[in-house]
Amino acid sequence: MKKNKKTIQPVSGTKVPRFAGPSTFARLPELRDVEKCDVAIVGIPFDAGTSYRPGARFGPQSIRQASRHLRTNYHPNYDSEPFVEQQVADAGDITCNPFNIEEAIKQVEEGAVDLLNKVGGIISLGGDHTIAFPLLKAINKINNGPVALVHFDAHLDTWDTYFGAPFTHGTPFRRAREENLFLDDASMHVGIRGPLYSRDDLKNDESFGFKIIHCDEFQTQGIDKIVERIRNRVGNNPLYLSIDIDVLDPAFAPGTGTPEIAGMTTREMVNVLRGLSGLNLVSADVVEVSPAYDHAEVTSLAAATIVYELTNLFAKKQQ
Repeated sequence: MKKNKKTIQPVSGTKVPRFAGPSTFARLPELRDVEKCDVAIVGIPFDAGTSYRPGARFGPQSIRQASRHLRTNYHPNYDSEPFVEQQVADAGDITCNPFNIEEAIKQVEEGAVDLLNKVGGIISLGGDHTIAFPLLKAINKINNGPVALVHFDAHLDTWDTYFGAPFTHGTPFRRAREENLFLDDASMHVGIRGPLYSRDDLKNDESFGFKIIHCDEFQTQGIDKIVERIRNRVGNNPLYLSIDIDVLDPAFAPGTGTPEIAGMTTREMVNVLRGLSGLNLVSADVVEVSPAYDHAEVTSLAAATIVYELTNLFAKKQQ
């Protein structure tokens, strides 16, 4: 791709130590400091929809902190210089009401629509998975229709209600289905595992159009076959990626609200993402990082690295 010499790049780690300098993601410029932005990274510090361990409201801050560690100039796996080839900036946080979930959902949708009218795509830092519903609503407004949804998670997140509540981190894709926000012939879950409340959970999920790649299939099929299945499912459709950090095994991501054993490794995660290079990615989220349960920033670093991988997917999309 022809390099854009006008991009404002992150503060160089060879000039300012990585533990110093701006507190933006990867020490990128703030959105207000760039003339044009291709990809914006935005925090959504909301966790009122959690059902077990709270704390994901502190996820955006912890992901940004861990991102200081990254060397972001060049990614050899993509042969990409993502912050040279496109303008990426940190848009700060979308403020949302921590005591009123329905109001917060409206605020996230409005904030995302406003941002998407200014930039090419967004990567949202959660926050719990409740935010995926208003983010998909925003994407649909900008895209003028539904998108392919690839959802990385240990859980289906297609429950109807939880303790009678329709908006939780276990229900976003049920609500999204009701509003036809994703393409039912081009969407899937990846990394699902563990017991369920009922066998009806799987039956209901299938009726919504989702296909499932269970986590055990990484062992039986391998990454190349998994990537092939995702690419065939998505095709050329506009793609939204929703990544719950608990798709990773707790050994790699202990800092999350509802951990499940026997999950993906970080190596499997990044290699699947790299296999999606060239797809029509329109936006993404990385959610459910709860730093209070983390150790030595390993979960936050995994999330920050995933976000960096996503910026490379955006760069390859634009080629």
